[in-house]
Amino acid sequence: MVADFLLSYAKLLVENPEDISVKHVQADRETDEITIFAQREDIGKLIGKEGKMINAMKTVVSACKAKGGKNYRIHVKEVS
Repeated sequence: MVADFLLSYAKLLVENPEDISVKHVQADRETDEITIFAQREDIGKLIGKEGKMINAMKTVVSACKAKGGKNYRIHVKEVS
């Protein structure tokens, strides 16, 4: 659910939405790691000025923590 939201949201922000992918991994019992993969030119759009865009995504995801009790770590990486 959280990864699907981030995938949809990220595709709205970038120039190359077809290249966006998300990997969701359970790091431990209480934490999940979500990595958003994007083209180099789109990474800045996902992070935003002074990190405001990625922080906004983290804020929305933190609401899921309140509901489900899981912690989420979000990373943005270049597509290899």
